[in-house]
Amino acid sequence: HFVCPIASIYAIEFLQKHLPENTTLWTAAVDEELTSHSYIVPGLGDAGDLAFGAKL
Repeated sequence: HFVCPIASIYAIEFLQKHLPENTTLWTAAVDEELTSHSYIVPGLGDAGDLAFGAKL
């Protein structure tokens, strides 16, 4: 099993190519757009910054 609260369609395609076929993907929401920084939209933006503060 692979759990991801929010995923982009691109991430799902990547996971399907690289995880074993018998892997179940669980996600609550699929966002179909990425920004120029590859952040999912509307999604979380930069989840790392939200959780740990801005990059230095």
